[in-house]
Amino acid sequence: MAATKKILVIVTNVDEYRKSGMRTGLWLGELTHFWDVAEPSGFSMDIASPSGGKVPIDPESLSHEVLAELNTGKRYENRRFMDLLEDTKRISEVNVEDYDAIYLTGGHGVMFDFPQSQDLESLMAQFYETGRVVSTVCHGATGLLNVTLSDGEPLVKGKSVTGFSWPEEELANRAQAVPYNLQEELKKLGANYITADEPFETYVVEEGRLITGQNPGSARAVAEAVVRRLTAA
Repeated sequence: MAATKKILVIVTNVDEYRKSGMRTGLWLGELTHFWDVAEPSGFSMDIASPSGGKVPIDPESLSHEVLAELNTGKRYENRRFMDLLEDTKRISEVNVEDYDAIYLTGGHGVMFDFPQSQDLESLMAQFYETGRVVSTVCHGATGLLNVTLSDGEPLVKGKSVTGFSWPEEELANRAQAVPYNLQEELKKLGANYITADEPFETYVVEEGRLITGQNPGSARAVAEAVVRRLTAA
């Protein structure tokens, strides 16, 4: 596999919870923190989504406090960067051969469209089975739930992974709004689901070419792990 120095980033198209009127979408920091590590390391990135087009952003990720705390404000103020979210390509338009790795961002919106996308499931399996790096952060791990490899087994079966935990869901006051418990769904597939000692601590699990981060604050560490893996390859 020839290195392309390119990473495919997947984002959601969903802007609301189905059980309530609350808004959701991409958690912006999970995109910007990854970008802030991968780009200076010499990697370029394309952004794709299940339906293509404009990407909604979770309004809570745009609050003044969050932008300041997570240091995402500079990217949010950058017109060129934010315009990348105005017209993303469809996942169905992606060619695996163009990329070294795939990275699935979170935000609660992905809970509704990532597991429903057969194009994403197929793409993830292709990335993994062709020796490429597969990575997720937070709710992005929902994109692993329906991925089946060519041997008929779930990609996550027997592998150590992490993702947004149920205690974190409760602390975020979203337990009643989400459609399922990501933590339990991963376990049902035979994954060895593990978490940090405390909610919202930075935590990354590396299982070979499968790299997963637990929560929004883990996006930068996921990027660092992906870059290390690609650089060492």
